Amino acid sequence: MPTTSPTPQFSRPEALKALRSEQFDLVVIGGGITGAGVALDAAARGLRTALIEGDDFASGTSSKSSKLVHGGLRYLQQGDISLVYEALHERRRLLANAPHLVDIQPFLLPLFAKGGLIPKKLARSMGAAMWAYDATGGWRIGRFHQRIDTAEAVAHMPTLPADKLGGAYIYYDAAADDARLVLTVIRTAVLDHGATAANRVRALGIHKTPGHIIDGVEVEADGEHFTIATTAVVNAAGVFADDVRALDEAVHPNSIRPAKGIHVTVPWDRIRNDIGVILPVKGDRRSIFVMPWGDHTYIGTTDTTYDGPTDNPRCTADDVAYLLDAVNGWTGAGLTPADVTGTWAGLRPLVVEADQAAGRTADLSRHHRVLRSPSGMVTVTGGKLTTYRQMAADAVDKVVKSLLGSAGAKAPSRSPTARLRLRGAEGWEAVGDAAVGLGLDRSTGEHLARRYGGEANALLIALAAEPELAEPLVAGLPYLRIEARHAARHEMATTLTDVLSRRTRALLLDRAAARAAAPMVAADLATVLGWDDAEQARQVANFESVVDAELTAESGHDVPAGVPTGTRA
Repeated sequence: MPTTSPTPQFSRPEALKALRSEQFDLVVIGGGITGAGVALDAAARGLRTALIEGDDFASGTSSKSSKLVHGGLRYLQQGDISLVYEALHERRRLLANAPHLVDIQPFLLPLFAKGGLIPKKLARSMGAAMWAYDATGGWRIGRFHQRIDTAEAVAHMPTLPADKLGGAYIYYDAAADDARLVLTVIRTAVLDHGATAANRVRALGIHKTPGHIIDGVEVEADGEHFTIATTAVVNAAGVFADDVRALDEAVHPNSIRPAKGIHVTVPWDRIRNDIGVILPVKGDRRSIFVMPWGDHTYIGTTDTTYDGPTDNPRCTADDVAYLLDAVNGWTGAGLTPADVTGTWAGLRPLVVEADQAAGRTADLSRHHRVLRSPSGMVTVTGGKLTTYRQMAADAVDKVVKSLLGSAGAKAPSRSPTARLRLRGAEGWEAVGDAAVGLGLDRSTGEHLARRYGGEANALLIALAAEPELAEPLVAGLPYLRIEARHAARHEMATTLTDVLSRRTRALLLDRAAARAAAPMVAADLATVLGWDDAEQARQVANFESVVDAELTAESGHDVPAGVPTGTRA
């Protein structure tokens, strides 16, 4: 009697069962954007693939970026044309493969005048940079830069000083919710290509044959220790990649120099920019992004050497002051720490060559590197969010060509992901009409379409049955109550912090409002995850401790319990 394969599920219990019992061609360590990309590339080539993440998916740098899919204008100015070309090529692919998640983002580049005039050298260099950016890849999305006058520039950002401007440039890049992108790539690997993925599975060791060839990954999940059987391993652990290499090589290679980048969020009406803006930092050789995000604006980023704990970087008072001062130096915003409603800090895993132990992290290359150890572990490090797909393809190429034997021989030698559309890319434009057809607001459908794509129809059906779940999840933010339940049922969210920090971005946008909503959100999650009153209280306390730790780091002193902080004075 013929049998059918079970329908793939994005289920942690099912994934853990498979990890304990099945043989894999490849185990990917690291559930950020690079590991997600590797898992999708390998699974799409037909390899039996597993992805493990020691914390939550995208819990590290991949949820704490500037949320831009871009070539990097400053890399072009530094002469790194190959990096910009690659990034802009990948930007076009992401716009095509994930149109519901990645959108074209216009940027304003103000030209600050001296005595009412723009220095000729600056005008020439900026004009040349704009044309070079278009030539390198801007034309791929059909958008070209333009020069605008001062009045138009101020219309885009009224807090700019008109008397200090000599016009501006507008050019185009793209933006995306980084954590949402990571989760979608992983779900595509699992649900469309048969991969297995689980969060909160920690790698403890690399198991090897008597011939010192890798044949398993020793892990811990939910207090249980077991070994995942595999032929190959890809280390895509980002800033933790050297720690994973040490499990294999017995010596810590110290090849990564972490660079901390921080961002702060303020209410939009304090700056009032309707597009992204790039501002130079006075007294520094950097620029910052000022990005509108609904009713908020976020500002970033820094790029400083970091030697603290890699598992929990924080924004300090100095970090916050740097960004606020950078904005205040060119605008009339007058921002203070009391305006800050959220912060985040991430670590870039920059690859260091022997002669780069000193110097600015801002000057280190953003190119990626793929290495193979004597036992066969492939490590991919460096790179940018935008170039994750190419990084993944290069890593899987290395695995297929050098490690997998008969399994590798059956896998395509070329990556199939350049034109592989992510889950939700089909049908996302029709979600607004579907919402209206179910008696819901079009704006509700459009909000869900931009987060879930065509998969938003499942949430719309649930809302039609329980309209009260269309209420706001967190006051003042666009997320809906249904999204928390959906995250627990279908997106492997297992904690309150998963939902408020990564499945939604409430913590980043308005931590005080998120904190106030935490008990209600925990109660909603309890209906799916089976939490009793004690567990709900524990989850709320854990989330409050995350908020308190941020505030303590930013202020330099402990924040009294129960004090509503993180809002404007």
